Amino acid sequence: MTISIDIGARQNGQRAVFDLEELLATRLLVQGNSGSGKSHLLRRLLEQSAPWVQQCVIDPEGDFVTLADAFGHVVIDAASCERDLNAIADRVRRHRVSVVFNLEGLEVDRQMRAAATFLNALFEAERDLWYPMLVVVDEAQLFAPAASGDADEESRRQSLTAMTNLMCRGRKRGLAGVIATQRLAKLAKNVAAEASNFLMGRTFLDIDMARAADLLGMERRQAETFRNLERGRFVALGPAIGRRPDAVAIGPVETEARGGGPKLTPLPETPVEDAASLIFRPGPEAVRPRVVPTPVAAEDVLAKLAERGEAAEAPPATDLFAGAEREAATGAIIAEMMAEPEAGFQPVSLLYQDFLVRCRIAKVAGEPLDLPSFRKALALAKAGVAEDGSMADGAWDQATLVASALPEDVRGVFLLLAKSALAEAPCPSDAEIARAYGTRSTGRARRLLAYMEERGFIATATDLRGARIVSLPDLGWRTAPGKAELATAG
Repeated sequence: MTISIDIGARQNGQRAVFDLEELLATRLLVQGNSGSGKSHLLRRLLEQSAPWVQQCVIDPEGDFVTLADAFGHVVIDAASCERDLNAIADRVRRHRVSVVFNLEGLEVDRQMRAAATFLNALFEAERDLWYPMLVVVDEAQLFAPAASGDADEESRRQSLTAMTNLMCRGRKRGLAGVIATQRLAKLAKNVAAEASNFLMGRTFLDIDMARAADLLGMERRQAETFRNLERGRFVALGPAIGRRPDAVAIGPVETEARGGGPKLTPLPETPVEDAASLIFRPGPEAVRPRVVPTPVAAEDVLAKLAERGEAAEAPPATDLFAGAEREAATGAIIAEMMAEPEAGFQPVSLLYQDFLVRCRIAKVAGEPLDLPSFRKALALAKAGVAEDGSMADGAWDQATLVASALPEDVRGVFLLLAKSALAEAPCPSDAEIARAYGTRSTGRARRLLAYMEERGFIATATDLRGARIVSLPDLGWRTAPGKAELATAG
């Protein structure tokens, strides 16, 4: 059975339709500058195909969460579910539930890591769960950048690998990538090259127009076409829509983005003297709070996925003692690794491979730690902070809660300072802080302290002898004075 998806009208007045089965097999690339109607096109495609195929939307701005009410998509708030993404992704595939993976509210690094974790879990599902799924990635240049940007290199590598797997190897696993980008020049070429269908919207830069013309098989002199396209119009080509480039006007949609574009509204008719008093009068202003969707707990998301899915067999009962033994064994392996002098300065990827080998040699039962969990445990091990419950009390629980607001690679350093402050021990030296962070550079350790101080997590001071004291305002703790330059030799 052939399923045709109506996306709009061609120049000759005929309907522009996608062959859905062909689209699932050959993937789609959409390009358009901001304001070209790119998100409108994706929304039209999602709405029209929702009754026929399972969908997953990687949504960095929260624009597509409105699909939930009209089409029954489950919204996964990545900010509140980061620890459970592997389990959630497995249930998404198992129960064939359409979802919107909302990354709004996360910094770029965390967006890339969360998207990589979720896409990899979809990709690694069991063979029996390889049902067709349309995976739409908006602002794909964020997750598959052509060059290094603001994100750290590890996050960029993870995200780029996940996007490459989606576009290059996802078809056999039922995953059909639909990627949209503002600029082709910013999108990794090996990701863009795997798409066989194209919808090219308005763009102005010569390099982007030239790449679009090349992908569509047009002559370079025809590249000016993309500069003159109206909002909501795209040049389409591909086996799922047509064998020759043709302009398409995207049809209307049923749902709207949560934000919407800027619209002119009349200015308030306030006399100048009244306006001045509104601005300069003393006292706190009543600021209207920003409306933010209430985060959904991971347990609620998992429960909703289970409710929406088909009845599945109950998982086998978990042996709590076996789980505790596994945690103790992996903790001992990480501690053994960190006992080696040079281990703290090795790349995380190499340490993780060493960890997996040691787990196999030790015959540790069950699944080993995934990379994010290993990174967290490694950061704590470098900082000399135990996860075995030896410091588990109300005060330390509060310290770990404050640390959770920091990037993963910084949390161990914060907890090292918290451990010293809780024990009223001397402040760790620059060398100790550097080792906890995985570097030999004491200058980088000082910059790390400055980073945490700028964000209000710590406050540093010196006593009359020049020794450093670190205070933790959120906890009300402070270290004893300690020499910053101690143990820096070698």
